[in-house]
Amino acid sequence: MASLKDLRNRIASVKATQKITKAMQMVAAAKLRRAQSAAEAARPYAERMETVLGNLASGIVGGKGPVLISGTGASQKHLLLVATGERGLCGAFNTSIVRLAREKAQALIAEGKDVKIFCVGRKGYDQLRRVYPDRIIELVDLRAVRNVGFKEANEIAAKILQLLDQGAFDVCTLFYSNFKSVISQIPTAQQIIPATFPERASSASGPVYEYEPVEEEILAGLLPRNIAVQIFRALLENQASFYGSQMSAMDNATRNAGDMIKKQTLTYNRTRQAMITKELIEIISGAEAL
Repeated sequence: MASLKDLRNRIASVKATQKITKAMQMVAAAKLRRAQSAAEAARPYAERMETVLGNLASGIVGGKGPVLISGTGASQKHLLLVATGERGLCGAFNTSIVRLAREKAQALIAEGKDVKIFCVGRKGYDQLRRVYPDRIIELVDLRAVRNVGFKEANEIAAKILQLLDQGAFDVCTLFYSNFKSVISQIPTAQQIIPATFPERASSASGPVYEYEPVEEEILAGLLPRNIAVQIFRALLENQASFYGSQMSAMDNATRNAGDMIKKQTLTYNRTRQAMITKELIEIISGAEAL
């Protein structure tokens, strides 16, 4: 049985941990507001660009559009762009994204496809390198970046397009966590090369637009930017999802610490009461013996 001093030390240690988790929860809640606002502000622009590109793509006949929309004509080489967080203590946020990417990689490998992985975020890289150390071709570390901006997304997009020009892949799929609420973050896989668009964007029942210059020229300028926009949106969604998941995880940790303190305090009081009772019995027994 632990001594009273050991129990007091345990209680003090858990209380210190509870203060840390409570502070992290409050910090995550404060940062979540800004991250959520940024993610929600980026959605209309990204969705509208998808709609415009879908309308432009529907005007191309013969399937002779740019490579970013028509593809290379093959689907043998796949690039998985896995965007995760740079830090832990956020519940299943990083693990859920990596699990989805791993399942996709396993399915493609089973089909005989050539799979390469491009990691954005240290945590995803640390998990994927244990399973696919030879398939990871690059890591983008954003730990030094305080607030992720379009500059970082544009740099990642430039690297992806450079790999495409080199013939490193035929299809690129982006993995990230779509922020819904503090308790709901949905791992998402989105094919960005060749681009896919919502059904409503290419629907024949919608309005007909005439573009000048021709659709091919506009697409040649917009499609590379669309890659950067989609990556930027994914990074913002990830940031909001990270803080939401961290807030929930730290709240659970704080509650668990409180429960542990109650249990340890109850054990301490029972042990102290038992020791006092034992001492009283010894005193009474000694007095009766005299």
